[in-house]
Amino acid sequence: MAPSREPSTGQPAGPDTDERAYATMIASARALLPQLRERAARTEELRHLPPETERGLHEAGLFRMLQPRRVGGAELDYVALIDCAELLGQADASVAWNLANLASHHWMLGMFEPRAQDLVWSKDPDTLIASSFIFPAGRATKVEGGYRLHGSWPFSSGVASCEWNMLASIVSSDDEADGIEYRIFLLSKSDYKILDTWNVAGLRGTGSCDVEVRDAFVPAHMTVAVGDLAGGPTPGSKVNPNPLYTLPVFSLFPYVLSGVALGNAQASLDDYIEVVRHRISTYNRAKLSDFQSTQVKIAEASAKIDAARLIMRSACIDAMEDARHGRSPGMAVKTRYRRDGAFSVNLCTDAVSMLFAASGARGLFTTGVLQRQFRDAHAINSHLAFSFDAAGTNYGRVALGLPSENLTL
Repeated sequence: MAPSREPSTGQPAGPDTDERAYATMIASARALLPQLRERAARTEELRHLPPETERGLHEAGLFRMLQPRRVGGAELDYVALIDCAELLGQADASVAWNLANLASHHWMLGMFEPRAQDLVWSKDPDTLIASSFIFPAGRATKVEGGYRLHGSWPFSSGVASCEWNMLASIVSSDDEADGIEYRIFLLSKSDYKILDTWNVAGLRGTGSCDVEVRDAFVPAHMTVAVGDLAGGPTPGSKVNPNPLYTLPVFSLFPYVLSGVALGNAQASLDDYIEVVRHRISTYNRAKLSDFQSTQVKIAEASAKIDAARLIMRSACIDAMEDARHGRSPGMAVKTRYRRDGAFSVNLCTDAVSMLFAASGARGLFTTGVLQRQFRDAHAINSHLAFSFDAAGTNYGRVALGLPSENLTL
């Protein structure tokens, strides 16, 4: 396999970022790549991350890249999610998916009420938090001191390793005048049941099982309204003043995971180049590297991947710059973030699909990595955040002066 691509340093992570901490984090992630590649088949077989993989991610501090410094986290800029997920995705997309997912929840917890942060991190700042942000999957009712919550949520990645879970729900009200409220609830694992449902074709190692909650009481301070995460000061800002914790969460949601698609696509390209550089055609003994069609496919795939990287990183860097200057993005910018997040991942998926088709029968062997990269690419692309139909339609609505249909923005 060709050497892994270094994360881009053409655009700085931001003036408040400790560059040495960032470089150390990237170096620690890179050191894990050989063993992650070696374990990839076992990770798929287990349907969750091997214990030694999770241990390595903990020891490297990667889960805590966006966690506040006040509790020992690195508090790096948001773009670190793209860069670290890209790097790990070059070895195993399932590992990168869980790393980015679980690391982002430390960032989100930094926006909750300080009491919620203290309850979780005072016990164990390394603790892992799962999630499922499918709001219609739950129903909550406001009661004295908090909420009663019930529902069944799919796709809670890495949940078996987590002590906590962020579950999204619609809050019901007897008074229709109150309207619809979207809220996120932070529950201990004792309050939900894990259902072993993760039998899938791609991202097999993420353990993204369903979770079920039956009439759990959630104190008010263990919840946060989606409206408080739309950009600007949050309930956690009083203890976490870094602009990182004022970013619009669901506008930037695609970039939690888009780096996984980027790394997976880069690995697919690197592997393809390495193989065709030395491969001879089965039928006429010609060198595949001499074929113009091979050369053009490499150019097209690399252009799509490089464009995707630029789009993803620019969105994160621009959002941090706005947050530093106290600028809250309007709906046009928020829908553009969602549009670009979906579009950039679609570019990565197109690149992998093209390389898979160009590889011929070689790509069919289950002993090779290309078939896994193909399956993982399409599993990533199936996430709603990467549906260009949904993101593009909403962007077009707002551009035409119509209201946004995405109630989380």
